[in-house]
Amino acid sequence: MASVPPANTQLPLLFSDLTPLSSVEHASWKARASDALPVFARQHAIPLTIDEFAVAQRYYPIIFSAGENPVPLALMGLNEGINTFVDADGKLIDQAYVPAYVRRYPFLLARLRDDSDELSLCFDPTAETIGAFDEGDPLFVDGQPSEGIKAILGFCEQFEQAGQRTTAFMQELISAELLMDGEVSIQIADNDQPFVYRGFQMVNEEKLRDLRGDSLRKMMKSGLLPLVHAHLFSLGVMREIFARQLDQGKVPAAEVAA
Repeated sequence: MASVPPANTQLPLLFSDLTPLSSVEHASWKARASDALPVFARQHAIPLTIDEFAVAQRYYPIIFSAGENPVPLALMGLNEGINTFVDADGKLIDQAYVPAYVRRYPFLLARLRDDSDELSLCFDPTAETIGAFDEGDPLFVDGQPSEGIKAILGFCEQFEQAGQRTTAFMQELISAELLMDGEVSIQIADNDQPFVYRGFQMVNEEKLRDLRGDSLRKMMKSGLLPLVHAHLFSLGVMREIFARQLDQGKVPAAEVAA
C-alpha cells in the first residue's frame, strides 16, 4: 500500500499533486488545522490497513477491491461519489472513525526515484491546510523539521508499516483462495426491483469453514482469522450504509452496482 508518485503514474486517492517537502523551498511555510476536506466528500471507499479493522468494522463495511491486487476498503457509501458520513465540505456529520489514509492527508511518504527504495515526505500543494500562511504551525524551525513535522513523519512511517502488514495479509488470502466476487442485494418497500451492489471482493465463508489442518493452523497462528472475521462481521453494516443513503436522499432511482 506504499504510495509511489513518480511522473507518469496515477496519483494516490485524494491527492491532486505531490511535492517533496523541502527545508529550503518551504522554510517559512505553515500548516493549519481544518475539519473539512472537500475531496473526501466525493469518495465512497477509502483504503484501510488491517491495524484498523477492529475499530473500522463498527462503522463501515470492510470489502476488498476487485482485480489482481486487491486492497481492503472502508465503504462510506454504496455508490460512487457518495459519502454518507460527511457533508459537501467534507466535514463529519456525526461521530465516526476516520481512516488513517484520510488523517495523514495532505502528507505521505513516497518513493521519488524508481532506482531507490528510499521514501521521502511529500505533500499535496493544492491542499488548503499547508502554505505560506501568516498563521499556523511552522513546518521548519531554524532549518530543521518542527515537532509537528516530526510527528507527521512518524505517523506516515507507521502507516507504511501497517501497509506492509496489510499487503502480507492480502497475499495470504489470495494464496488460500479465500476471495470471491461479492454481491449484496437490498430490497426496500415500494420498490419492485432490489438494489444490487457488485464490483468488490469478499471472503468466501464456505471455503473458510472448509479449512483444515495446516492451512487452518497457519491462519490462526498468523493472526489472520480475527481479521477475516472482522471483515465478515462488518458486511452486516452494508444495509446501515444503504439506510443512511436513503435518509440523505442519495439512493439512485434505478438499480446500480457499486
